[in-house]
Amino acid sequence: MDDTTALVTGISRGIGAALARRFVAEGAHVVGCARDADALDTLAEGIRADHGTDGAGGITVQRADVRDEYDVERLAETAAGAGDTGEIGLVVANAGVYHGSPGETRLDGESYAAVDEHLRTNARGVFSTVRESLPHLATDARVLVPSGSVAREAQSGMGSYAVSKAAAEALARGFATEIDHPVGVVDPGQVATDLAGEQGRDPEEIAEMFVWAASEVEPDDLDGEIVDLRAWRQAIR
Repeated sequence: MDDTTALVTGISRGIGAALARRFVAEGAHVVGCARDADALDTLAEGIRADHGTDGAGGITVQRADVRDEYDVERLAETAAGAGDTGEIGLVVANAGVYHGSPGETRLDGESYAAVDEHLRTNARGVFSTVRESLPHLATDARVLVPSGSVAREAQSGMGSYAVSKAAAEALARGFATEIDHPVGVVDPGQVATDLAGEQGRDPEEIAEMFVWAASEVEPDDLDGEIVDLRAWRQAIR
């Protein structure tokens, strides 16, 4: 990932923070956002302390809310200006929220506010991230949309969060059909994050899967497709 500028949303914790650390270690310059400016600064300071000037990539953080297209527009402009080429080589539309407890959030009892928030962040946020990045994408750029099986397999108690992830996957397929860059869904299985109730795989391990999806998967195998944990494990054997 040397010299790649990677725009990653939702990097203040969980998968996003792990991706930021891993991508920088792989030589990318990460431009990342979240709503919590203090958490962003802490993450950036830690990454800079770990890598310094040893040849790894760098990090630029900017407070942005993916529900606000103007925030995302400014973020994409920052990302385009962060590298020498003036282009973005990778987009990971990672920002997401879950208002509820996994397995205990029934659709028939969910508030309208929670439904709106899930759709605005987890689906519309993907739309704004990809759309605002489009004018700045390098010829060989890729777009990755993290998701999970709840988007495709009904599970009781996942509420409108599952609905919003299904919408995010539909957006990935739609963009894959219409733009000249590979857009794929990355399904790492259950990952131990706040959203999953800290149950699952270590985000730092899963970050390696995203490096693979960003740099090694053939474009035709990524575009409009779902790359999952099994495909990754088979590829690295």
